[in-house]
Amino acid sequence: MPDATPLDQATTMIEKAWGRPIEALESLAVRRPSHDPLLRSAMHIRSALVITDNAVAVHQDRLHALTPPGHVPAFYDLERITSSAADLRVAQAESRTSLQAISHVIEAREAAATSDRAPAVRLAQAAVARSGHAPRAVGQAPDQPARSAAVGPSVADLGPRR
Repeated sequence: MPDATPLDQATTMIEKAWGRPIEALESLAVRRPSHDPLLRSAMHIRSALVITDNAVAVHQDRLHALTPPGHVPAFYDLERITSSAADLRVAQAESRTSLQAISHVIEAREAAATSDRAPAVRLAQAAVARSGHAPRAVGQAPDQPARSAAVGPSVADLGPRR
């Protein structure tokens, strides 16, 4: 996306992460902000990026108006050119910062999604291990449940103590 504005890049990143068009995500973020706080954060950062994107466009237009091709700027215009260029750089830096913040929110969402699944997988594996698949102790009736598996190493496995 070399020609895409930071706002376009942010929109694409958010749509890809949540799998919906930005219009639907905007309404979700407004109607149910507590349902998905990370979406709300991403949309809030994107709304700040809209303002910054407009500022970049204004500063670029001002700079182009002050420096038309073939025109030598007057001495009194140099301060305005320098000021507009500095303002443009600040607005562009704010845009990059907003994009980075959105990418961090998306990374946090992905990390939260994977961390939510990890305990569930471990719990399911533990449940299968403790279910009827566990060997029965000698003398245990078939209708009695199997004893739960030990969580840590047995005392004999710990080795000599000092």
